Amino acid sequence: MNRALSFPFALLLGFAASACATPPAPFQADGGPWVSELGRDHALAGKIWSRAAGGFIDSSQLLDNIIESDFVLLGEKHDNEDHHRIQAWIVTQLFTRGRRPAIAFEMFRVDRADVLRDAIARRPRDAAGLGPVMGWEKSGWPDWRQYRPIAQAALDAGAPILAADLARPTINAISKEGTGALGASLVAELALDGPMPKEMVESMRREIIDAHCDMLPASMIDPMATVMRARDAHMAAVLTGGAALAGRDGAVLIAGKGHARRDHGVPYHLDRLAPGRNTDSIAMVEVAPGETGPSAYAARFNAMALPYDYVWFTPRLDTPPACERFADQLRKAKERHQNKRESD
Repeated sequence: MNRALSFPFALLLGFAASACATPPAPFQADGGPWVSELGRDHALAGKIWSRAAGGFIDSSQLLDNIIESDFVLLGEKHDNEDHHRIQAWIVTQLFTRGRRPAIAFEMFRVDRADVLRDAIARRPRDAAGLGPVMGWEKSGWPDWRQYRPIAQAALDAGAPILAADLARPTINAISKEGTGALGASLVAELALDGPMPKEMVESMRREIIDAHCDMLPASMIDPMATVMRARDAHMAAVLTGGAALAGRDGAVLIAGKGHARRDHGVPYHLDRLAPGRNTDSIAMVEVAPGETGPSAYAARFNAMALPYDYVWFTPRLDTPPACERFADQLRKAKERHQNKRESD
């Protein structure tokens, strides 16, 4: 889910997680227990679907397939602890196998990049301290302890940790003024000076509508799609930038799975900003009752096929559907938006 585009999801509750630098593999084949409670016995739980293979592969084959990739995108559902454990396990395994990619976080904004860099310089092995330094407790993201093992693995390997997202004031400006708010130079650098294919724009619009339970005012959809495109392009630029690639083995992105989509997410922009480089997109997807074939999940992404290179299926959280949990907030936000438009 695209957090910045879905304000209700910034209200997700924190939860406990393992703080070890090398967490157990969070899939049953390797003995690690699931944390999420629902669907542990589901036929797909723990299975990894491969687009290229047209079927399932095991975790060892996944690592073999991505080990030489320039860019690896690890798309999560933000509030599922097992997704963060999978991310930490993959990152740790890449380092164990000799790779040294930079690790970029959607959750860190570029206007805090200097703070992040200074904190690491002062305490180069202290992943626990990064959350407080970056103001994590006020960010709306799940508890930093969920992400800490990923950061710790990077610090232990001496790999850079990068802030991937645009600054909040920039995002607000884009929502009002369009990509022109970035300035001509940055628009050109991010290759945002031309239109996206119509089908991609429509896919983005549909994703935004669904993420907001079909309750958004129509006037908000296109500005949010513009923000989504700009954020994805910026994340791609961070992954391809000098800080990520100079003497490194590419980069890994930790982000919501909406950003990891091959059809209109960060991979689309990577193909344009870094042609010829290899990208692998991995999404963690919660299992659904009665849906035991991977193709059944494509409709959840408004796509004919799953828009990822790999999908790692996991149990799901014991929580009400998001549209039920945030119905009041969505209604109030819609009313505020309509009242503001009437008063302007």
